[in-house]
Amino acid sequence: MSELQRALGLDLPVIQAPMAGVQDHALAVAVSNAGGLGSLPCAMLDFAASRREFAALQAATDRPFNLNFFCHSPPVIDAQRESAWRAALAPYYRELGLDVDAIATGPGRLPFDAGAAALIEEFRPAVVSFHFGLPEPALLARVRATGAKVFANATTVEEAVWLEQRGVDAIIAQGLEAGGHRGHFLSHDLTRQAGTFALLPQIVRAVRAPVIAAGGIADPAGVAAALSLGAALVQLGTVYLLCPEATTSVVHREVLASDASRHTALTRLFTGRPARGIVNRLMRDLNAADPAPAFPLAASAIAPLRKAAETRGSGDFSPLWSGQNASGCRGVPAAELTRGLVDA
Repeated sequence: MSELQRALGLDLPVIQAPMAGVQDHALAVAVSNAGGLGSLPCAMLDFAASRREFAALQAATDRPFNLNFFCHSPPVIDAQRESAWRAALAPYYRELGLDVDAIATGPGRLPFDAGAAALIEEFRPAVVSFHFGLPEPALLARVRATGAKVFANATTVEEAVWLEQRGVDAIIAQGLEAGGHRGHFLSHDLTRQAGTFALLPQIVRAVRAPVIAAGGIADPAGVAAALSLGAALVQLGTVYLLCPEATTSVVHREVLASDASRHTALTRLFTGRPARGIVNRLMRDLNAADPAPAFPLAASAIAPLRKAAETRGSGDFSPLWSGQNASGCRGVPAAELTRGLVDA
């Protein structure tokens, strides 16, 4: 058992990755109650929704849990880029009988702010984790003052060193295999990013802080391998997507359970930032052109297409987030899956 696992009081060296859009507090509760560290993604929740979810999570478990936030800078809207984006999507809107001029505006993803810090002070979770770097020092100081351990995502050795210099309690080494959004923040050059089992030992050697392995790990053998390479804990996300506690859509579940799940790719099309998902029609058509506006502005124009297509049983326009290894996905209760990830 690592010092980090012991300090958190976890029975198992397993963290359930926070996965916005496919879970609420129920999945985090199930994993925490099973002895792992359940996580709740907060970037798609406004203040009122966050408070409801935090309260429900806290009421359902007395075990440690993790609240996860994004740290992106809100972009300046580029009218020309936005116009080109709508033009690229217009044929799909016409095909589905939708009005491209009726697209709602809105960020879709919220960065960590003073309101979120106030909720951390109120609910005092055991762990607060960040994606895309760290919040400004004053906000980070408020989180630390609650006694929460601060975790943050690194996709390169340079990012890991940067995070350690700012005093994080643990570094999540996100390999290129991981599903969902890439956590990079120092460089947008994806060629600088490595797979989990290449990245993990390099980060372990470069920092003194505990390192958490994430990306492409789907079974007890993968968990054991990560621990043997120096990981203090192992974070898994894709394996939970078929659990009944996840809110994964019917369309997404069907694709995950099919051979199509073996073909994933990075795309900016769904949010404006690189994220890994199962390849679908939109990605095949537009990934090369990459017309999406800056993160997170792309999401508002995708939402109507996704809704209309999914009502027809199609995932053509859905962000089918998945890592490169969906082989561990099983439609079993999250507690059973969590306990099964560690060899007795």
